[in-house]
Formats: sequence, C-alpha cells, structure tokens
Amino acid sequence: MAETPLVYVIDDDEAVRDSLTLLLESAGFKVRTHPAATAFLDDLSKQNAPSCVLTDVRMPEMGGLELQRRLTELGSRLPVIVMTGHGDVPIAVEALKAGATDFLEKPFDDSQLLAAISSALAVSQRSQEEAAAIVGIREKLATLTPREREVLEKLVEGLPNKTIAYDLGSSPRTVEVHRARVMEKMGARSLPELVRMTIAAERQTPVTKLPRR
Repeated sequence: MAETPLVYVIDDDEAVRDSLTLLLESAGFKVRTHPAATAFLDDLSKQNAPSCVLTDVRMPEMGGLELQRRLTELGSRLPVIVMTGHGDVPIAVEALKAGATDFLEKPFDDSQLLAAISSALAVSQRSQEEAAAIVGIREKLATLTPREREVLEKLVEGLPNKTIAYDLGSSPRTVEVHRARVMEKMGARSLPELVRMTIAAERQTPVTKLPRR
C-alpha cells in the first residue's frame, strides 16, 4: 500500500498552522507543522512518501526564501510552496527563481491551495521515481568489469569502435564484444539510451570514480 503523502507546514502563526492542518488532513494528507524554518530543518529526514513543503515567506530567523536556498544547498528535492502577502510577492518570485515550485498570495481559497499541493506532490513522486531509477543504474554500473567500464567511458565520449580499440590497445572486434556485454548488463536497447543512463548516473557519481572490481 502506498504511503500517505506528507505536507510540511511552516508558519510562525499557530492559528494558521492549525487551520492548514485541519484542511490538509481532511483532504487525506499527513501533516507535520513547525513554527520556524530552523525547527523544520532540524526535523528534516528522508521520506518514502511523496512530500512537499508549505511555508510562509516571512518568518523570524529564516524566511521562506532563505529556507528554499538552504534546502537547495542541502541537496533536498522537496518541492516548496511559499505563502505570501500582497507586499511580499517580489520575495515569492525570488523564491521561485531559487527553486520553489509555486507561491500562493494570501488570501487564497482552499481549492487553490489543494491544487498547488497536488502539483507539488506529483513533482515529489516523479523525483522519487527518478532517484530510484538512478540507484538501479548505479547498481548495474557496479557489475561492469574494469575493461567494460573503460569501453563505456569511451562510448559516452562519442568515440567509434575503431578509435576506442586504438586508445585501449585492443581490436575493434574485442571492443564490439565488450560493447555488447555493456549493453546487456545495463539493459540498454540502444546506444543513445546507454549514454543517457550513464550521464544521469554521472551527475553525482562519475563512472570513472566507481570502485574497481
């Protein structure tokens, strides 16, 4: 059974936190509230369920814009929705530029809020699926032999078999064999797919830095 989506609500106004909790729980979401962005960051942990952050843009200590920047620095992929008063729209726009997914200008109605939450949770779901796919690719990369990894690196550079063979002091036929094995182990149906998979995994863990077997 899929886990219930989680919404973090961050606002220094207790009444706002309570009313948002009531609305979101009645819509079927789990809710965690925090009176300050710093308290939220202290409580932040990996979630298996789709999750998002709903935060006021203006708060003591750390506002919504600074929170968004901090989450980016931490490498968090949590979608962030900022709530703003009319005079704070420029700050909300800055938050969007910093990576927030949406902002809501107060006063907003329930349907507007729930639509924004649903969109953010859909982003979170896709992000989790992409992260799981990257883990799978890296597990496959770890099964390659040192020579297969070398061939893969050359393929990602866009080199033809003959050039790869020359660079590795091998024959084109041997390179073809290694290439076929790499394709099979990675589950790639084409060279473009193999390259895309490898580049996706390299964004955080380059192939050249994978432990040698």
